[in-house]
Amino acid sequence: MAEIRIRNTDERISGEENVRAFLSKQEVLYEHWDASKLPQELQNKFVLSDDEKNQILSTFDVEIRDLAARRGYQTWDIVALSDATPNLEELLKKFESVHTHTEDEVRAITAGRGIFIIKGSDDVGYFDVELEAGDVISVPEHKPHFFTLMENRQIVAVRLFIETEGWIAHPFEDPAFQKA
Repeated sequence: MAEIRIRNTDERISGEENVRAFLSKQEVLYEHWDASKLPQELQNKFVLSDDEKNQILSTFDVEIRDLAARRGYQTWDIVALSDATPNLEELLKKFESVHTHTEDEVRAITAGRGIFIIKGSDDVGYFDVELEAGDVISVPEHKPHFFTLMENRQIVAVRLFIETEGWIAHPFEDPAFQKA
């Protein structure tokens, strides 16, 4: 289940309803899917064949299509990251800078853990959303954020897009952002 850490105060928010309520106030969609429906052999696998990626997409087909229909997403895929990923450090450097997009950034975590760092309202500032299997998040277009791995450095997620070529990151310079 997702947990939030507000960076300015180190306050933590947990519990599905509390997380959903906080994120809703920050204009961030949060949902939860049943991650246990994923076949056992894929629940902790982070290097995936194309067939295994398709199996994950098939397992969550109803949830993906429901979310896509509600939010206008046109295409989706699987991203899998771990220490076995070629050029992982280069990818993380690209991910780990504050940016925006001209469409939502959506992740449905099917295995592992990751973290979105998002710029909230002026009274909140930046906050971390720690995600695990079953958590679904949609960071709205033009909202400054970035995504990275947590200490386990392993994640598998469904990504959904409005534009068929996927989203493009636009750097967002913010002197108020601190990496801590």
